[in-house]
Amino acid sequence: MTVPSENSGHAWVDRTCARTRSWVDEAVRLVTADANRSADTHLHTFPLPAQWGIDLYLKDESVHPTGSLKHRLARSLFLYGLANGWITEGTTVVEASSGSTAVSEAYFARLIGLDFITVVPRSTSPEKIALIERYGGRCHFVDVPAEMYSEAARLAADTNGHYMDQFTYAERATDWRGNNNIAESIFEQLSLERYPVPEWVVVGAGTGGTSATIGRYLRYRRHHTRLAVVDPENSAFFPGWVSDVPDYATGMPSRIEGIGRPRIEPSFLPNVIDLMVPVPDAASIAAMRHLNDVTGLLAGGSTGTNLWGVWQLIARMLREGRSGSVVTLICDGGERYRHNYYDDGWVAEQGMDLGPYTATLERFMDTGQWVPPQGK
Repeated sequence: MTVPSENSGHAWVDRTCARTRSWVDEAVRLVTADANRSADTHLHTFPLPAQWGIDLYLKDESVHPTGSLKHRLARSLFLYGLANGWITEGTTVVEASSGSTAVSEAYFARLIGLDFITVVPRSTSPEKIALIERYGGRCHFVDVPAEMYSEAARLAADTNGHYMDQFTYAERATDWRGNNNIAESIFEQLSLERYPVPEWVVVGAGTGGTSATIGRYLRYRRHHTRLAVVDPENSAFFPGWVSDVPDYATGMPSRIEGIGRPRIEPSFLPNVIDLMVPVPDAASIAAMRHLNDVTGLLAGGSTGTNLWGVWQLIARMLREGRSGSVVTLICDGGERYRHNYYDDGWVAEQGMDLGPYTATLERFMDTGQWVPPQGK
């Protein structure tokens, strides 16, 4: 509405009606209240030989209400969209996702009473599809993963909705300086441990938002901790980082859901990363299963990718005679992957042999020496 000014012949233009502002206020309250109801995620310890002098911590993001690390991202993206005026009453929210982000965004869309559509690859696990639909979301499938972006933008335009675009906004929607982001949470939980400032934090990259948040936080707080990012087969992040090509693309999908991308995403910040480690898919699955055998924790494939990098870094610390701590993430629970990563038949169909990688892990736990599979 327009309101006459008191001191000029011009009119003020008020674009925000009281009802719209009230709806946004309530939506922000609901999303923030969800964070208050959710206790911080657990920081498990992995049983390592005492003589190694090294502590490994697993931050269990699977205990979020929607079961994965992406719950944090979805909350931040919704608050970012609400605060920017992009999401308001009646907005249809649209996303492009390999699964877990869509599960979490469907949850928050339902929480504030909005319709949600996600564009997902047809290969997305049926467990994730069921969760998206359980939270009231609708799946729109594409056969070529690289087409997710343009299809999501088209759907948002057709519905006069908002394309959340996690791959662009992940690194800017989260306050990397603190405000209970994942980095601040890790350091607070480590504060009473014998090595409260870890030597390494190890994460994967899907959007790049988590590595951006942690890498920035480490520099902002002036910690000596280094950040390692692991990357599965077919992903563009590792080769783009090594070759310093910001628009590197493979055009190929990742078999490890939640991480790896066919192109380098806008939220990926290479300059905050100290080391990148390429990880074979069979190694990710072997490490994921090894975690379950040793601890009983049931995690997904991206957690296995993290651990394959972790063990190599711990082996390096042992060779160098260094003590200290290492932190990585349990990105989501393994219940979502019983039909593939925990299914021996599926693994065989993919042409993967887990045996050599499992042998490497078992030898490492017995000796502390890292002997990778021959030719790998």
